[in-house]
Amino acid sequence: MKAIRKFQLYKHATEDENVVKLCGELDLSAATYLTAELNPLVKETERTLTLDLKDITYIDSTGIGILVSVLKARSAMNAAFRLVNTPAPIQRLFDMTGVSRFLAVSPQ
Repeated sequence: MKAIRKFQLYKHATEDENVVKLCGELDLSAATYLTAELNPLVKETERTLTLDLKDITYIDSTGIGILVSVLKARSAMNAAFRLVNTPAPIQRLFDMTGVSRFLAVSPQ
């Protein structure tokens, strides 16, 4: 029987932006995979890094920590980073934990 992944991501690059669409549950079990996929994109400072959270159904402290780490790394490199399409329950969690003031969340 094949295991079904609870988390997936899809990458798309344009001339000036790397878009990563995150889908499913962003938790400890997805952390290594997500970090490995994002690391090369974090270093591409000439393009905006956009994470599309539209299809995130759950995020835990590990997932939030990864987003904050990406934000810190991109900020240190003076490179653009944004989140788009954040579902209302995820946005409420960002607000409750206080991280929303650090994460630039765009409607689209």
